[in-house]
Amino acid sequence: MLGVIVFTGINDGHYYGPVWPFVVAALAMVVMVITGAFSHLRRVRLIAGRIDASTLSNRQRRQIEVPLEAGEAFDLLDAAIRELPRTEDIESARDSLQVRAKVRRLDPYGHQRPSRRNPFEWFGRKDNQILATVLPGESTGSVTLICEPCSGAWSDWFRVDDGTNLENAEAITRAITRRIAERRRSEQAAAVQTATEKELTVARLSLLHAQVEPHFLYNTLASAQYLTRTDPLRADEMLGHLIVYLRHSLPRTDEALSTLGDELDRSRAYLEILRIRMGERLQVQVDVARELLSTPLPPMMLQTLVENAVKHGLEPKPGGGTIWLLGRMQGNSVAITVADDGRGFSDASSGTGIGLKNVRERLRLVYGTAASLSIVANFPNGVAATLNVPPATAGVPS
Repeated sequence: MLGVIVFTGINDGHYYGPVWPFVVAALAMVVMVITGAFSHLRRVRLIAGRIDASTLSNRQRRQIEVPLEAGEAFDLLDAAIRELPRTEDIESARDSLQVRAKVRRLDPYGHQRPSRRNPFEWFGRKDNQILATVLPGESTGSVTLICEPCSGAWSDWFRVDDGTNLENAEAITRAITRRIAERRRSEQAAAVQTATEKELTVARLSLLHAQVEPHFLYNTLASAQYLTRTDPLRADEMLGHLIVYLRHSLPRTDEALSTLGDELDRSRAYLEILRIRMGERLQVQVDVARELLSTPLPPMMLQTLVENAVKHGLEPKPGGGTIWLLGRMQGNSVAITVADDGRGFSDASSGTGIGLKNVRERLRLVYGTAASLSIVANFPNGVAATLNVPPATAGVPS
């Protein structure tokens, strides 16, 4: 068609020279168009595995849903574009959640710049460009990705991109998908590790519990047996406290939490048994507000602190002493304190620290950073251990 137009125009202009150069040029152009189109078709089919309007287009658009908050989705998108080969002139605007970039185009078969001798490369620039934006949603980000030539749409009639923009769009989509998958694998690995750590901690606590309870139980039963012959009323009182203690010591599931009220009942029963055995050497004072009794608390945690106070504070001290069980609101948390006026911090009364280590580890696994354990010297003598946990209305972090 182009050759006919040129030939006709020349005749109207009274040109009577040879017309074959124009015919040859027109035929050469047609051959180049057909060759370029055929090459484009074959390469697009190799890249996409199919040929349709969406894959053949020089201008590619993708809508990618990212299950992350918009800021995180933008960081992921920006990193994916920056790692794309031959990316240049990257403009990243975090406030507007937008990324622009240029991608240097090479001959896909020679890995060089397209030849200047190709007439179709004279239309417009030879590079590609990327425009990507993130649309914020509720805890998600929707990525709009556009990959196109750095030239007007009119040039698409004369030039093909040999599937380079399709490659760029697919590469960025794959990079985003891979990064999301890596993030999910990391989260799953962290969850598995946390679950394993929790199982190990529960196992250590169970082992410690199994070691402590039989020793306490045998001593209590031996004392009760002796008192049945010498003081039946005190023996009956001791067995009553032992029943209360054992009732609150029934095994629970790993996920089940007790309450401050139940743990206080267990600890008071334990201390009352010891008072019968130790006599006036042990005094107990409890001061916990009634509204705090429903505070969730891991089983045996308060008991561990009470046993430490007795074993390392009062038993080594001649004349015994007093144990205080205190509960109060402290800011946005409940402070539960077990204090004594015993030996305090000394080599003679120090233990292995396994019990306190297990308490801290269990607090971390159950509450994360929302709970803590602090150990300080009591005035004028002894030690005070304080648990800070969320109140009942705050719930337990998942």
